[in-house]
Amino acid sequence: MAVYATLQDLIDRFGNDAVLVASDRDRDGQMDTDVVDKALLDADAEIDTYVGQQYKLPLPKVPRILTKLAVDIAFHVLSPEADTATEHRRGRYDNAIALLRRIAKGEVSLGIQEQSPVSIKPQITSRTRRWGRDRRLT
Repeated sequence: MAVYATLQDLIDRFGNDAVLVASDRDRDGQMDTDVVDKALLDADAEIDTYVGQQYKLPLPKVPRILTKLAVDIAFHVLSPEADTATEHRRGRYDNAIALLRRIAKGEVSLGIQEQSPVSIKPQITSRTRRWGRDRRLT
């Protein structure tokens, strides 16, 4: 599994205070890095389920857009309870998932030159007919 975003990416986008508040589960005033790491891993796994439908994983390089999406998803996951997520945070998550769905359908490209679409198509083969209106049973 690729790593699409890091703790520093979260801090760069939302600020140290916001990440601290979202991740401080034991209320000791310290960032719980295990909680952040789990949220980032969850975001990576969620992204892989969509991206893997069009691209061979792991990707040769991580496009910047996937880092942005991973940060938005991870920050949403950091919300201790769904009802505490702000409209803005929920909107960022919904937009990330909408874009991932478009990537999965092939409507949006990641801009990777070496695109290796995953192609699993059913194949049906059959033997020649042994009997029918114009043939007798042989």
